[in-house]
Amino acid sequence: MQYRTGPLQHTPTVVKNLVIINAIVFGVKLISDGRFLGLDMDEALGLHYVGSPAFKPWQLVTHMFMHGSLGHIFMNMFGLFMLGSPLEYHWGSKRFLNFYLLCGLGGALLNTGVQAWEFNQLAQGMTAAEIDQVKEQGRLAMMSLWNGGSGFGDSAMNQMSAILYTPMVGASGAIFGILAAFGILYPNVELMIIFFPVPIKAKWFVLLYGAYEFYAGYAGLMGTGSDNVAHFAHIGGGIMGVALALLWRRKLSPW
Repeated sequence: MQYRTGPLQHTPTVVKNLVIINAIVFGVKLISDGRFLGLDMDEALGLHYVGSPAFKPWQLVTHMFMHGSLGHIFMNMFGLFMLGSPLEYHWGSKRFLNFYLLCGLGGALLNTGVQAWEFNQLAQGMTAAEIDQVKEQGRLAMMSLWNGGSGFGDSAMNQMSAILYTPMVGASGAIFGILAAFGILYPNVELMIIFFPVPIKAKWFVLLYGAYEFYAGYAGLMGTGSDNVAHFAHIGGGIMGVALALLWRRKLSPW
């Protein structure tokens, strides 16, 4: 008799189920070309700015299970599988699931706060009528821009449309929280990172990656860089991950 084991056979329960759920959701999105039961999945499940007409409360959770590309989901699930497993073994499944969701929520909240600041900065230079026009017609303007058009023909109105109608997708906030916590709990473990030729201790990798995220996020705010990545969601997830790891390291209690 032969026994076969799969790649997730010895993976802890929550990590394994999160990988499976994310893979299923991405598979459905891929097969259905982004539309399931008549719904645009990114539009319905991705996280919109809280002041957007497209915002729904459930998006605070569902955006963590949506991904934009094969590379996007691969990197996130690879990080979850490699770094999340030791954390789940260390904390237990219930605490790790709470940690994962809270880090994802922390990323969403910081990103929303930054969007609120950007929205208010733009609104100061616009009339109430222009703001209402963006809220009513911003989705069409974004479709025009995505198809090579000019949108509203006004950069401030187009930027406000992007804030209101571009959904954030991905588990990156939660994954960055996992990375940050791993650096707290296992600072001297050497990591071999894809595209990085030498091993690096976890604590240094977290610091370097965090510094890059701050730089890239700041550059995006100042208009000197734009890579379509929600850097502040990564930072928010990392901050939450550090806070929880430090709190639970001092006081471990059922949660």
